[in-house]
Amino acid sequence: MRATTMPPLRRHQLAHLSAAGWQEVLEQDWDEELRSCLMVWAQHNLPLVVTRQRVPREGQDAPVSLGLCAPALWHRRLLALQVRPSRISWFREFPLLAEALHELPRRARPSLEALGRALAALGVKAHAYGSAGWQALTGMKYLHPHSDIDLWLAVDDADQADATARALLRHAPCEPRLDGELLFTDGSAVAWREWLAWRDGACRSLLVKRLDGVAIEGAAQGFARCAAAVSAA
Repeated sequence: MRATTMPPLRRHQLAHLSAAGWQEVLEQDWDEELRSCLMVWAQHNLPLVVTRQRVPREGQDAPVSLGLCAPALWHRRLLALQVRPSRISWFREFPLLAEALHELPRRARPSLEALGRALAALGVKAHAYGSAGWQALTGMKYLHPHSDIDLWLAVDDADQADATARALLRHAPCEPRLDGELLFTDGSAVAWREWLAWRDGACRSLLVKRLDGVAIEGAAQGFARCAAAVSAA
């Protein structure tokens, strides 16, 4: 997607910079290790990820907050960048779970394949982010023996969120741990395990993540009230 008109930003979205964008990034004051990493990213046109945004954004070309989790070669360092929208060429997604499956331990694959089938029946797609997603995207080493599997899953409403979280629980491999987020249409996201606990009455509030921050919200607040209303409809 060309960024001539800035699309709505959301969590886990990937952004590819233009040549001019990379030039501006590389002209900034980085230490030798980070510059080496960024040069590889620029040379191979690898993406950055949309991170928490400063709000309000002032003007159409106000900088967008992007990030990069470096692979093991660069000691897994985290980079934060501010890039003008006019320097972003296009947006994309982290790979689907099926596209990252070959990066994951063999012992976990039968459970994850069954999960993929269950989610497909619900009309839900699972995208792998975190170490598995970055490794599948770049071909570089991210995963280590204690890495979790991180998935984000777009859901339309509370009912679909319930069914999705139950499928995740039912098909989660014994190891590695299966983590991740349910991402709702308004851009709010919750950890799927926390969602299940909240829906089962085991907790009275949720940690809700949005593009501009995080908040703990209870049953009387916007997110929880909306979810409950959708479920009851």
